[in-house]
Amino acid sequence: MVDENKRLSPEERYQLIGKLIEEIKLRKYSYQTGKLYISIIKDFLASGRTPREFLLLYSNKSKSTMRSAYFAMKFFYENVLNTKFEEKLPLARKSLKLPLVLSKEEINKIIDSENNLKHKLVIMFLYYAGLRLDETRNLNWQDIDFDRETIHLKTAKGDKERIVFLHKKLIDALKMYGIKEEGPIFISQREGKYNKRTIQQIIKSASKKVGIKKRVTPHTLRHSFATHLLESGTDIRYIQQLLGHKDLKTTQIYTHVANKDIKKLANLL
Repeated sequence: MVDENKRLSPEERYQLIGKLIEEIKLRKYSYQTGKLYISIIKDFLASGRTPREFLLLYSNKSKSTMRSAYFAMKFFYENVLNTKFEEKLPLARKSLKLPLVLSKEEINKIIDSENNLKHKLVIMFLYYAGLRLDETRNLNWQDIDFDRETIHLKTAKGDKERIVFLHKKLIDALKMYGIKEEGPIFISQREGKYNKRTIQQIIKSASKKVGIKKRVTPHTLRHSFATHLLESGTDIRYIQQLLGHKDLKTTQIYTHVANKDIKKLANLL
């Protein structure tokens, strides 16, 4: 048990962090989540503070940061110390922040502006398949089924595999790119997979090139994919499956930005 009235020795902290790493691995948490939890718990163990005292250090930070600290502590107490986490701090609800969505015309401008075929394909996978950034950079040729016109995502968020459609425009672009039997689709000049920064820069440069003033990110294209499907009348549960959302509430945020019904209301005036 952690004695909150004294600082633990380096050896004691090392042992607890080792157990924490094991528990994170057993639950197959993502690398980013694991890294965040480990960092927070290291700070907590070194502080010698009670959970409440430690969490109060986050009171002037963002809601998201506060929530991360709380859930890291809860995970540590319940899975490493095998004890109930008694702290009942009221967690502020996340404010509803609507996603930025581009029009189809803006999407087409971005794609058409890119002369580098590899970069063009990155943009097209983000939009025409609604992929996350990591899902795009980790795509392999084996994931593409040209006969069934599907993409089998095996490195999706939370280790949840899913199938999405392979758009005709992606098929044409991949044929021009040069289809291979296996290996990563996107390889950098250094023979490694594209890193996140590279893809972010591709999107930023392409949107800036066509004069879009909005802050466009790779996830903006995924947001646009979902919203455009919803505006076209696609059942929201199908969109949920395509995006790989566990909870339908996550997908329902796109109902706030889809303008199909908003346009109808405007016509009433």
